[in-house]
Parts: sequence; C-alpha cells; structure tokens
Amino acid sequence: MPGTVSFDQLKEQVQEGSVDTVLACIVDMQGRLMGKRFHARHFVDRAFEETHCCNYLLATDLEMATPDGYAATSWQTGYGDYVMKPDLDSIRPMPWLEGTVMVLCDVLDHHGHEEIAHSPRAVLKRQVQRLEERGFVANMATELEFFLFEKSFDEVRKGSYRDLQPISGYNEDYHILQTTKEEAVMRPLRNHLVEAGIPVENSKGEAEAGQEELNIRYAGAMDCAAFHTIAKHATKEIAWQQGRAATFLSKWDHNRVGSSSHIHQSLVTLAGEAAFFDETAEFGMSTTMRQYVAGLVRYAPEYTYFLAPYINSYKRFAVGTFAPTKAAWSVDNRTAGFRLCGEGTRSVRMECRIGGSDLNPYLALAAQLAAGIKGLEEAREAGPPLKGDAYRDDSAEDIPTTLREATEKLDTSKMLRDAMGDAVVDHYVRAARWEQEEFDKVVTDYEVARGFERA
Repeated sequence: MPGTVSFDQLKEQVQEGSVDTVLACIVDMQGRLMGKRFHARHFVDRAFEETHCCNYLLATDLEMATPDGYAATSWQTGYGDYVMKPDLDSIRPMPWLEGTVMVLCDVLDHHGHEEIAHSPRAVLKRQVQRLEERGFVANMATELEFFLFEKSFDEVRKGSYRDLQPISGYNEDYHILQTTKEEAVMRPLRNHLVEAGIPVENSKGEAEAGQEELNIRYAGAMDCAAFHTIAKHATKEIAWQQGRAATFLSKWDHNRVGSSSHIHQSLVTLAGEAAFFDETAEFGMSTTMRQYVAGLVRYAPEYTYFLAPYINSYKRFAVGTFAPTKAAWSVDNRTAGFRLCGEGTRSVRMECRIGGSDLNPYLALAAQLAAGIKGLEEAREAGPPLKGDAYRDDSAEDIPTTLREATEKLDTSKMLRDAMGDAVVDHYVRAARWEQEEFDKVVTDYEVARGFERA
C-alpha cells in the first residue's frame, strides 16, 4: 500500500533488503530538503533517535552563504550543532530512488533539546497549535506551478542560464496534445508521489510554453506543507533523471508569465464540522469564514514576504498576468489577491493567489493562519467582495511591489510579532535584508546593455 511506513515496517524492509538508504531531512529556510543519507541498518539501529547538523543550515541563503547579523548563530558563536530529531511518523518511500525512504526531522537545540523556533516546521506547528486552542483545524492545499526545459540542469548551468528553451513551443494551458509530449516527466512524477503517500489529484499544462501545474488533495496544514516540499523536490529529481530541468523560479523571463503557488484553505471544528459553511448566509460564508478572510486580507501586506521571499518574486506581480497586485477578496475572480471558491457549497474555501512558486510552504501557511486567527480574534468584518477588474480598482490596498517594501512591512508587523515571536520575525527580516544586500551589489546584464554606450 502506498503511503507512510511505520518504524517497525521500516525495520522489516531493512531486514529483507528492500530498503538500504534513509534520507534524514530538515526543511531549511528556503523550503528545501537538507540532511544526510544513512545506511538503513545504521538508521534503524541507532540514528533513529537523533543525528546532528550545523546550525548554519537555518541561517543561510540559496547559495549556502554564511551571512552576518543573525542572533541565532554566527562566526562569533562558532557555528555549532543542532539536533535533527527524526519524526518517525513521517517515514515514507521515495519510489523514484531505488531502495530509499525519507524521514522528516524536527530541529532541536543541541543542549536543552528545545525546538528551534525559527525552524520552518516549528513556525507552522505553533500556528496550528494556536488555531487548535481556538477550536479549529485548517484544511489546506497548495498548487505547484513550474517550468520544464529542453536541456538538463547541468547543460543549463554550463550555458550560464542563457538561451533557455522551454520543453514546449506554445501556451499549453489545459492542452492534452502538448502535455502528452511531457509525460516522460509528469507521469512518473504523479505515480511516484502517489506511491509515496502524497495524494496527487492531477497535473495539467499551465498558461505558458513549458509551464506545468501539479495539484495535490487538501490535508491538515503540516501534511500540506510536507506534501508540497516533497513534491517540489521530486519534480527536480525526476526531471533530472529524464535529462530535463525544472524551475520554480517565480519569474524566469520578463516576457513570459510567472509561476505561482496558490493556497486554498478552510477551517473545520475539532469535531470535524465545516466551520466556513453556513447555508443561510450570503455565498455560504459563515461568520467564522468572514472574520478569518478579513484577517487574511487586512494583514496581507505584512506577510507578503512569506509568500514572495526573493527579489525575483516581485517581478511576477504584473497587471493582466493572473498574478495579483491588490489585497482584496472576490467571488471566483482571478484578478484579486483572494478568490472565493465553492460558493454556496460545503466546499466553500478561500484561495490566496499572492504566493509565488518560490515560497517556503511551511512559512507561507503559517503566515496565512496567523492572519486568519487575528481576524477571528478581532471579529473583523470582511466587507463586500471586489467586483470587476481588481488591477484597476484603486480602493483596494496594494500588495508590496518590492522585497524592500515587503521587508519593512514584515519588520513592523505587530500581528506577526505577536503570533510568531520577535526572535522569529527578526530572523526572517535578516534573511530578507541579506537577499536585498546581495542583489544591490550586482551589476546586471540589463544595466550594461542599456548604458554601456549611451550613458
């Protein structure tokens, strides 16, 4: 049967020889899997209790640099160890890798064994707990959009990321013929993920040449984030196996549309009753839903960083591209930052359309929950839905248009500081400022071509 395996089942698989490798992984600040490959026998005999990693893994950037300015770790403090504590309920096969299973790990302090608060899994756990204390559980789902390219990662890198050619030559939105040509990647991706216990619903062509979308069934917040992280990782590995490259860069070409990661969400009570649905209310939206949605909309500028964490992320927000520019909610309207789906049914839910494909799902989901909880606490009113073209509606608040602006919104957010803690917010503010500092040093091809002769 597909899905997670118990520790006892893993021991049996190791004994019979069907599993020889265990990936022990943490989720880093960028949403990537980082960790170690264990010989399976050593893992089941000893390492299942704990292993260790350098604490710089939660204070670095995409290039694995060691920026200064973090309170949690630095050259001055010597870059010591964190404990990686395997969550034995998260063991699952990695069917696209022979004889391999994976386990997700919590990140603990090496001395007192407290969970590291800025670890993405810990950040989301805290918001899940806060929501449960208020009597609710979140059902959430993320859509993964990405591009496939003709060449492999190595070929693209050796070509200095120039002359990139998508795997198809035209817009393939819902296009069955073109996506048939891409099944060498997409079919094993769907099937292997299902074998790994990740409930894939479908894949489809998206609204650009070479662009794909993968949809996974909703789940609790922690499972949703894990599904997203593993699916993104699998996409890259399976593309690599087939001699292709896949990118989750939010905007790889200014002449093409970007890639998003829409987040669907609804609440149920601890007893499992739908908390967002009221058949007597307008659009089927309960008072709980209206208050939660009001929090999502009101605080969207403050948590945009967690939906758009890089310089490049903000190139996606453009008029007429289905990427939103306004923090407003609507009824089935793809121009707004938030779209009501399932109007008038028990499946009523809110889709946040702000997030890019480059987001860390743990942080993005945590920020959404924090904002929704605040809306409930304040009994905030959602107001009427936006109608028409949100891009042209000056009454709606703008989403931050640059990383610099989003960083300042994050830094000054009382809501997020109350929900996540000052140390966590300060940690990610430093991450955001480092991204900006590194970009500000670079002379781009655009500047040289524009001004070399004419300046």
